[in-house]
Amino acid sequence: MVAIVLFLSLFAFLIFNVPVGIAIGLSSLAAIVTGGTMSNTFLVQQMIAGSDSFTLMAIPLFILAGELMAAGGVSRRILNVSNAFLGRITGGLAIVTVVVCMFFAAVSGSGPATVAAVGSMVVPSMLEKGYSKSFTLALIATAGSIGVIIPPSIPMVIYGSCTSTSISGLFMGGFAPGLLVGGILIALCYFYCKKQGWTGTDEHFSAKQKWLAVCDAKWALLNPFIILGGIYGGVFTPTEAAGVAAVYAFVCGVFIHRELDPKKLFFTIGNACNTTGTTMVIIGCATAFTKLLAIERIPNIVTNMILSVSISKIVVLLLILALLLIVGCFMDTTPAMMVLAPILLPVALNFGLSAIHFGLIMVVGLAIGFITPPLGINLFVACRIGDAPLEVVCAGIIKFVIAMIFELLLITFIPALSEFLPRVVLGM
Repeated sequence: MVAIVLFLSLFAFLIFNVPVGIAIGLSSLAAIVTGGTMSNTFLVQQMIAGSDSFTLMAIPLFILAGELMAAGGVSRRILNVSNAFLGRITGGLAIVTVVVCMFFAAVSGSGPATVAAVGSMVVPSMLEKGYSKSFTLALIATAGSIGVIIPPSIPMVIYGSCTSTSISGLFMGGFAPGLLVGGILIALCYFYCKKQGWTGTDEHFSAKQKWLAVCDAKWALLNPFIILGGIYGGVFTPTEAAGVAAVYAFVCGVFIHRELDPKKLFFTIGNACNTTGTTMVIIGCATAFTKLLAIERIPNIVTNMILSVSISKIVVLLLILALLLIVGCFMDTTPAMMVLAPILLPVALNFGLSAIHFGLIMVVGLAIGFITPPLGINLFVACRIGDAPLEVVCAGIIKFVIAMIFELLLITFIPALSEFLPRVVLGM
């Protein structure tokens, strides 16, 4: 009965457009009241316990680092370098957009933050060069999803914290899938732009101009190497790396590039606090929700149900992928990860998948939810940047969704993509 009330109330709250974090908290409270075996303070206790984590400290710090990068000129300098080297290729600006999103992802760890930071710079230029608005906005929405695939990644931190999986291992495992996603998007941009006749920029960059662009962006380009090199070199933990990323972005914006004045800095920190507050409410409520799932043995029930459908590994994995894609349409990545990871991981382990491999499957599968309506957060961010209705973005998104699903299948059925580096570098 408690499980039925838990899921039915959650579904009802979501239908009535209650914010996801509040919906999860209210459904947990409804289940507690219905069960009658737990104190009404259970929800508050679990919210505090879920937020009181050293590992989760990385989330607000990575969010702040991403905001500071966007406001402090770091992203723009990466764009200039990419444009100098790749701008003349067919579909050059589209390819540059994907590359910049990959670089920005290596620090921010957030999909919507990547769309907002990069999109505000490239969308006006692409529209001016003749790219269609539907393609442009769909591209930036899709490329922004790389923000949670290439490490560091906020969903990876959440998955690691709620499944006791090594976050360093997840970060290392995310490199190949992230590069694969970026590479396939670049190939798609090239061939589609060639078909449409969208050529690269006419501007020619000499070797000296390219070198000057690299020199101007040297501090921005060093950022991912400092953060990720520090993690794998044993200098600091992933959580401490988030603090280093935030401080580094602050120093670059205020003292090196000098583009962060006090007023702009205050506004940037305010944006980071707003995003962090929303995220932590979701995490706290999802912790209580997950605890109720464990008490009611929902993971075991789901495992048995899936195994009763089929004992074929391929069939079960396809069912899990379908579930991730459907959930991603209606629920944000953070709560979806916290709710589904404890339920689905036992199923994956039962079929011989490693926790790291399955973590990457969940991250990529739920990342597709960034670009699928009705939730599709990246779609709405892109709409705001391009001042366009949702229908315009959706008109160009189908080919990108198909490409992302293809990439998800590759990552799912080729375990080496996510397991090779953790095994070789970290001995996992």
